Amino acid sequence: MGYLGELRANWRPMLGAVLGLATGYSLSSYIVSMMAPHMLKEFGWTPAEFAYVSTLGLISVVMLPIVGRLTDMIGVRRTAMIGVIVLPMIFLALSFQNGDLRVYMALFLVQASLCITTTMTVYSRVVVQYIEKARGLALALVASGPPLVGLAGVHILEQFVADHGWRAGYQALAAFTLACGIIALLMIREKKSTAAEAAAKPKRRALEDYPTIIAMPAFWVLLFALLLVNLPNTIVLFNLALLMKANGMTDSLAATMLQAFFIGQLAGRLISGLALDRFPSHLVATFSMLLPSAGLWMIASSMDTTPVLAVSVLLIGLAFGAEGDIIGYLVVRNFGVGIYSSVMGLMTAATSISTNIGGIALGLTLDLTGNYDLFMMISGATVFVGSLLFLLLPLANRKAPQPALASAE
Repeated sequence: MGYLGELRANWRPMLGAVLGLATGYSLSSYIVSMMAPHMLKEFGWTPAEFAYVSTLGLISVVMLPIVGRLTDMIGVRRTAMIGVIVLPMIFLALSFQNGDLRVYMALFLVQASLCITTTMTVYSRVVVQYIEKARGLALALVASGPPLVGLAGVHILEQFVADHGWRAGYQALAAFTLACGIIALLMIREKKSTAAEAAAKPKRRALEDYPTIIAMPAFWVLLFALLLVNLPNTIVLFNLALLMKANGMTDSLAATMLQAFFIGQLAGRLISGLALDRFPSHLVATFSMLLPSAGLWMIASSMDTTPVLAVSVLLIGLAFGAEGDIIGYLVVRNFGVGIYSSVMGLMTAATSISTNIGGIALGLTLDLTGNYDLFMMISGATVFVGSLLFLLLPLANRKAPQPALASAE
């Protein structure tokens, strides 16, 4: 089967994965960034308090490896069903907030615990399970769902909230995500007897797999790289609109900057996906992950013009988009299909740790300086160093023993 033939043959489950990912937990980060100014204004919460809330996402450090292993054991559809049911309920509950920050924190905690079953850790398994020659492009197409929905929906949601209020916005999102999630689950239904599924099931016990995984040098290279490059994620996921307003943007311009981010994210995913199928993956990873360091430093500078901020946000979006393809590709390349989601769960947990450390650092620097500049400078430096670690992957693989699970593709 040819390069594009694989995509044509598996269009239905892939489209289901696109829809499920686009309207799952990934969507909530865009929603938080859009809704945050409205909630802060109505409830009197401070940006520092709001930044600290994001640290509750540390619960996902525990849950993601469990979710990854569960996906390897029972499949994508049954695992994703958990988040498809819970996420709309969270959006509905958010619409009835009374201003008590503890209520918001509790809802955030439940969302971070259960709705991660609708992330790339789960849905990307549809790709690696059935696609090999066009794997980079397929991962990019699946991961493009969230920025496509964000790009198309940011102004629609902004206008809807302006006309009907943010509470009605959350209620509309509850209905939308529930409908889309059900459709996605129906599209990715798989026959239990396929050879691909049989090959993808873990052949060993968890107590055997995990020690083997952590003994591989490639695991530690990826882990430390992700810990460093994802430190500024708290800005992207929860504070981008607030950051833009702190740099003099109006609500309308802040929404435009969010669109620039979505465009960058979409472009980054498609470009990196195609590149991964053609060039050494460690070079693609290094180049892609270097981009946001320049963007972060530009935002921290005194050049607060709209074009400079737009370019900065675009660069951050390019890398944020590329990362989803790159990590999935590197994981299956180094660890195989059989325990793909188990390893992805660990890597995504590392991303969550980094994001939450970033949330703590952001809150501290906001309290200390009253602005975002110090955090942007520090996180730009960590991104720069972390991106260079991907260059060590070929050396790590040469020195590593090749266990059966790593070559079980």
